[in-house]
Amino acid sequence: MDLELTSVRKAYGDVVALDGVTVRAAANETVAVVGPSGCGKSTLLELICGLAAPDAGTVSSPPAALMPQRDGLLPWLSALDNAGLALRARGASKQAARAAAHEHFEAFGLTGFERARPAELSGGMRQRVAFLRTLLAGRPVLCLDEPFGALDALTRGQMQRWLAGALEQEPRTVVLVTHDVEEAVLLADRIVLLSPRPGTVVETIEVDLPRPRSRTDLAAVELRERALRALGEPAEARAVAAPAALGAQVEAAPGRGAS
Repeated sequence: MDLELTSVRKAYGDVVALDGVTVRAAANETVAVVGPSGCGKSTLLELICGLAAPDAGTVSSPPAALMPQRDGLLPWLSALDNAGLALRARGASKQAARAAAHEHFEAFGLTGFERARPAELSGGMRQRVAFLRTLLAGRPVLCLDEPFGALDALTRGQMQRWLAGALEQEPRTVVLVTHDVEEAVLLADRIVLLSPRPGTVVETIEVDLPRPRSRTDLAAVELRERALRALGEPAEARAVAAPAALGAQVEAAPGRGAS
């Protein structure tokens, strides 16, 4: 079943968050949603996950799991128990949840940190635990709300590459909210650009580039520039955020094959 929002409108009192938004994602596709702060990106994820209802339009989605901006790890639990929380919520015993989570720790680069508390983990490791928790919810759709927004630039680049590899191994339909156009080009099959509030779709860009993708690849740079122009970024701002400035951090992002 594909994910589809059609002509969706959502308001909170007099504030209209989304107006006439249509977004589609096929099975195992990654769709990035990019737009300025306050344009309704997080609201869109809440609609997909059933945490809010549209005032107009329709939302059709398989069951979805939300990974919010903050990792939300419980400080008194170990990394292993935090990762297994989604399974515990579904009725699994502590032992079964731990066993299921532990099966993924090596692939997620978390081996040796099973007993570590969140305060003992790096920012990137905390995000990997949070992503594993979201994955173990067993939902076919993952809604990722700025998952790397709080990380420093170098760690963010490393995590982008890691996420691409993780989705190669564990395919899901993904809706990725980000303010980073480069991140969208590196990871997504399609980019949906939203206007300032009320959020409307400015443009939808198909990212028909082979993987792995490089920040400095000419086609990727051209897509980035196209997206920034559509978002109304002035030339000066586009120059400041030039991909060459970050090219040394993540030269390539491995990823999934064509959907």
